[in-house]
Amino acid sequence: QLQLVESGGGLVQPGGSLRLSCAASGFSFDYYVIAWFRQAPGKEREGVSCISSTGGRTNYADSVKGRFTISRDNAKNTVYLQMNSLKPEDTAIYYCAAEYGTICRPYEYDYWGQGTQVTVSS
Repeated sequence: QLQLVESGGGLVQPGGSLRLSCAASGFSFDYYVIAWFRQAPGKEREGVSCISSTGGRTNYADSVKGRFTISRDNAKNTVYLQMNSLKPEDTAIYYCAAEYGTICRPYEYDYWGQGTQVTVSS
């Protein structure tokens, strides 16, 4: 019954923008750290961003700093990933994941969404 559902993926041109959403249900959202990961074909899963349970602290991979912004609306049980200035190397399946905790740390995430495809191509 603990579910995460990603949405908002699609096909965009280089330099374009996309906003991903991760909708949570079935658990106490306010007590969980939420992270975004991505995986491109033939590559290992990569951590993209993480946000603390209150939304007060965020972390980003060096490859996306200055271009991506993570946020959360605990009243709506939703986390967002705003992606600007997209590059072809951002192409991947994007997943959100949740772990019980307060701030971003190395976690083994217990709950995962099904993923949403992001393709950046001209």
